[in-house]
Amino acid sequence: MAATPLPASSAAPAGRLPLALYALTAGSFGIGCAEFVIMGLLLQVASDLHVSIAAAGMLVSGYALGVFAGAPILTLLTRRMPRKAVLLALMGIYTVGNLACALAPDYTTLMIARVVTSLTHGTFFGVGAVVATGLVPAERKASAISIMFSGLTLATLLGMPAGAWLGLHFGWRSTFWAMSLVGLVSLAVIALLVPRSRDTSEPAPLRAELATIARPQVLLGLLMTMLGFAGVFVVITYVQPLLTKLTGFSDAAVSPILLVFGGGMVVGNLLGGRLADRRATPALLGTLFALAAVLALMSFVLHSPVLMVAFVGLLGVAAFATVSPLQLRVLGFAEGAGQNLASSFNIAAFNLGNATGAWLGGTVIEHGPGLAAITWVASLVTVAGLLVALWSVRIERRAARVDDLPRDCAAEAA
Repeated sequence: MAATPLPASSAAPAGRLPLALYALTAGSFGIGCAEFVIMGLLLQVASDLHVSIAAAGMLVSGYALGVFAGAPILTLLTRRMPRKAVLLALMGIYTVGNLACALAPDYTTLMIARVVTSLTHGTFFGVGAVVATGLVPAERKASAISIMFSGLTLATLLGMPAGAWLGLHFGWRSTFWAMSLVGLVSLAVIALLVPRSRDTSEPAPLRAELATIARPQVLLGLLMTMLGFAGVFVVITYVQPLLTKLTGFSDAAVSPILLVFGGGMVVGNLLGGRLADRRATPALLGTLFALAAVLALMSFVLHSPVLMVAFVGLLGVAAFATVSPLQLRVLGFAEGAGQNLASSFNIAAFNLGNATGAWLGGTVIEHGPGLAAITWVASLVTVAGLLVALWSVRIERRAARVDDLPRDCAAEAA
């Protein structure tokens, strides 16, 4: 699928965002629910299927690894298809996958169903991000990405606590039945509102698309994305046992606290988009630094109910403030052939971080210092992502200085 913009008629007039953008948000809400709701159901799933909490946590890693594998593969397989057709097909697979989760008789079947569902995730957000930026003027691209990704924040604000509440009162399977219904609604909204692309050009050669991914700055962008979100998922995967076993909240309190986290994500996502529209590089570095700081300071409030609720909200703000700057940086350095593929690879990098974080958190709980140490570990992982970002920016600025030199001096400097 060539990385060409949508037809001019698809773009909204200045000052107004198109309804198609909110249709993409509906789809991202559904897919975000599939990713996040399991975190509020770990204890119920572990008890019902007779597995450990760490094993239940691997359902997060399994989903994330499915995204990591599915994003580039499905993007390549669908590169010749119209973008709208791709989005509709992906939502259909998502719906069937959640039905399989609801009917899963054992842990293995549930894991397989989660992985099948996850295969749609990366390509939906990768293709959707390109569609979203083609619907708006150039100066509003980061905001368009943040609005589309606000479906993920709504999935945590509404979907994750609602899923936890359904699981507590009606069993964890009821949550997956509800997500199947969300999938059907999202499918209908996308079919009605997202315009068909009129582009009939041949997709860029596969070799050219893969060459885009191999650009050093694109690879560094993918690495900083992976490390940044690995830090988030070291903690958020195990937020239910963290709140109940360390802070002392009841199981019933987890759902309202997840609302606080989701509210923070809404604020952070919109804030990150606006900051990236103004100054992309400072937004990237500043949001990664803020995320590392929140995770580190969280270690000191684990036994304080009031402060812990506040820091759960701050974690939501800091985590999703990084999304638009990270996605925009990769799209910027992948401009031209391969932008769709690079966008999908960045979603894959987010989810490789999710899988790594969930695995690392489980390892710390079962074989390391224990549950109380996961916030420090998470902060160190995010600091690694910040260091990669600083390195990337340094290389970029050095290259810009060389480009500004006269040709003979630039050759000597190179």
